[in-house]
Amino acid sequence: MPEFVQFLVSGLTVGAVYALVALGFTLVYNASDVVNFAQGEFVMLGGMVTVFAAAAGVPLPLAALLAVCVAVVVGLLLYWLAIEPARDASPVTLIIITIGASILLRGVAQVLFDKQFHKLPSISGDTPVNLLGAAIQPQSFWVLGGTGVIVLLLYVFLERTVLGKAVLATAANKLAARLVGINTATVMALAFGGSAAIGAVAGVLITPITLTSYDVGTLLALKGFAAAMLGGMGNPLGAVAGGLLLGLLEAFGVGYISSTYKDAFAFIVILLVLFAMPQGLFGRRTVERV
Repeated sequence: MPEFVQFLVSGLTVGAVYALVALGFTLVYNASDVVNFAQGEFVMLGGMVTVFAAAAGVPLPLAALLAVCVAVVVGLLLYWLAIEPARDASPVTLIIITIGASILLRGVAQVLFDKQFHKLPSISGDTPVNLLGAAIQPQSFWVLGGTGVIVLLLYVFLERTVLGKAVLATAANKLAARLVGINTATVMALAFGGSAAIGAVAGVLITPITLTSYDVGTLLALKGFAAAMLGGMGNPLGAVAGGLLLGLLEAFGVGYISSTYKDAFAFIVILLVLFAMPQGLFGRRTVERV
């Protein structure tokens, strides 16, 4: 039983981070039809900027806030300088642009920071909490709680605010949204900035557990993409469910099979979804009338 609880909490903790990355993918995809493979770099920026700002003497909460602001600025610059000028390009071209942006951000981070792994202090200390015989890191509860708060705030924003409804309208039909007076360019910029903020918060929360470096974003982006596909690309609820399921799959796979295949599970999920269920668990089948 303690072993099962240990794997369960570990899986939910890692899965919560995948869910946040997948939410970033979903937010951008809904607003602009772009699959942003630079999403993982926002997680990296959240962790790295916080580490170096804290090392420079900035109080940890302010350092975390600074990291989120830096990520939002980078997300807006990515949209204004790269995505907006190529808005009429094919989806493949836009994907290549985001991959290029990811490589650029990694290179800049390597020059500005360093190639070492870094760790942040845990918010509530490192003394494990005993839960049904399992030793749980207190930071895991911060990750799970932080993810829950972000999901709730995103839901309230999309369902209870005029700006959120503008995002949903743009996601449903850009032309119709423009015809009713919605500034879709502003909505898309907002989506990039919001997805960057979500990624940065994930980076701040996870760094005390998993460490961070300039190149952690690539694998996180791939796993977040796998989670988004598993849940159904474009569905926020699916992104959360896909992230948690992928995290649990990894944790129980590592625990009961072998840690050798830890990173292979995400790619196996991508292949299975592509072959067996392209619309994902919560996606809708596309119907084209002729």
